[in-house]
Amino acid sequence: MSYPALIAFLGIFAAVAVWEFLAPRKQLTTSKAIRWLSNITITILGTAIVRGVFPVLAASLAADQSSFGILNQIFLPYPFKVFLAVLVFDLIIYGQHVLFHSIPLLWRLHMMHHADLDIDVTTGLRFHPLEVLLSMGIKIAAVAIIGPPVLAVIIFEILLNGTSMFNHGSISISLGIDSLLRLIVVTPDMHRVHHSVVIKETNSNFGFNFPWWDRLFGTYRAQPAAGHDKMVIGLSLFRDEKKLTLPWLLALPFIGNPGRYPMLLKKR
Repeated sequence: MSYPALIAFLGIFAAVAVWEFLAPRKQLTTSKAIRWLSNITITILGTAIVRGVFPVLAASLAADQSSFGILNQIFLPYPFKVFLAVLVFDLIIYGQHVLFHSIPLLWRLHMMHHADLDIDVTTGLRFHPLEVLLSMGIKIAAVAIIGPPVLAVIIFEILLNGTSMFNHGSISISLGIDSLLRLIVVTPDMHRVHHSVVIKETNSNFGFNFPWWDRLFGTYRAQPAAGHDKMVIGLSLFRDEKKLTLPWLLALPFIGNPGRYPMLLKKR
């Protein structure tokens, strides 16, 4: 993670955590200490592994200096190149998210993120290291093909981490402000629907930064059927609070039952 991205990451994490404390959207149902310890530890582990294997910024610099990639082959004003690259990156992340909900093998990795029994700022960081490795590989390929400006990569890295913490936050935002915000960004209420235990709600609202892709591709769902106060967070097959520990989270893709959540499974 670049220095500006790290500073932004820590600042946003602290801001959302304080917001959750002062104005929580939902009451927690499990031990915050256990969840935070597991979620933050697995985040550190995944980050350490990925940064040792895939230096995205270095790949971006190489593509930029070698004039490799689509954007390096066409003339566009620099600010427009940056904006276009960020937009395309976000579309790719949306597509990747849909893919991880569609293919049973990929869902096994991603379901660790959804198995959290509550949703808060740390849920936005909680991904299995193998999923993070695959995700980073996709980003490296995207950088090589698109040839984005280095600034676009830094901006997108900050956006992706920042909005993930924001839209997973258990924070109260008035309905009116939320309605306006979700025209330009994925809000906590919008993304919380995606963490519903109900399958059709889990398989909706895949966007991380911008809300437009869900509306464009028909995966947008405005509200959970039970309402935010009564909706159940997590997955139907994983309701044991004792399984929130780090060893269980790491083993989940290999021992857990994916259920009927993957979209490519024939529903019965």
